Amino acid sequence: MRFDQLKRRQFITLLGGAAAWPLAARAQRDRVRLVGVLMGYAENDREGQAFITALRDGLQKLGWAEGRNVRFDFRWSGGDPAKSEDLAREFIDLKPDVVVAQGNFAVAALQKTKQSTPIVFTQVSDPIGRGFIASLARPGGKITGFTSFEASMGGKWLEKLKEIAPNVTRLAVVFNPSTSPHIAAGFYLRAAEEAGRRSAILVLASPVQSVDRLEQNIGKFADDPNGGLIVVPDGFTLTHADLTIALAARFKLPAIYAFRSFAARGGLVSYGINPRDQFSGAANYVDRILKGAAPAELPVQAPSNFELVINMKTARALGLDVSAQLQQLANEVIE
Repeated sequence: MRFDQLKRRQFITLLGGAAAWPLAARAQRDRVRLVGVLMGYAENDREGQAFITALRDGLQKLGWAEGRNVRFDFRWSGGDPAKSEDLAREFIDLKPDVVVAQGNFAVAALQKTKQSTPIVFTQVSDPIGRGFIASLARPGGKITGFTSFEASMGGKWLEKLKEIAPNVTRLAVVFNPSTSPHIAAGFYLRAAEEAGRRSAILVLASPVQSVDRLEQNIGKFADDPNGGLIVVPDGFTLTHADLTIALAARFKLPAIYAFRSFAARGGLVSYGINPRDQFSGAANYVDRILKGAAPAELPVQAPSNFELVINMKTARALGLDVSAQLQQLANEVIE
């Protein structure tokens, strides 16, 4: 083959390859992305479904149309850590582009599989202590997201409940050590105990790992007078919200919860974040990751807005006289 023929063939090959580059790039850009979602709620939980709607709506506003350039795969553990680990392993074969994980034990389950998939978490407390991230500003690795509460919130819950139920002298902090071992290690508890010492309130840990134990603990705690409950957010208490609220009502125990949904269902008072905001924020992070951002470059965000919600019907049933001033300070009063 003559030299000029060889050069001509190389030029044609090069030209053909160059023409294919934009096509390959476009195919990569236009392919349907898979977003996995691992929820600590039960699938029939209306709050959990509302959060999924917030995630979907957020992504749609950012140009991700379900069925066109994105699809979802949802998994619901119903507050069961063991089931969460099984579901996390299912994502290994699915190979999603990113996974949204709700709650501490969902993140822990995904981390345990050692997948390389980016993870965006919501409603997680103590992510540094749990070993999910290196720092809030520089999470490092493949995990980032939105934290729910700092440890100091334990003291704030006590103070808010004391304002509404001033006769309380004993408080049980209700949590499941299987779904929230960090609480058993003192997260929330130390701040609540410190606030209790200032207010002459005895703070007791009340670990529950089953529905039967939940009923037993609350019933036994109510045997002595002037008791109240701090129901901390974890997969177990979220899954069994209605039962917990019903037990507090049956035993006439003032109780404070972390999310408005508890007050809306009949709980006395809630003080905390609106998780819908976190799922809307998660949509933004998912969008950025799908467009090439690394989770390590996205700082973990802490909440700045907290809502106080008071259920006056429940307050009256407990014989509590909530001052007009406190009602005015609340973000919402449910009649």
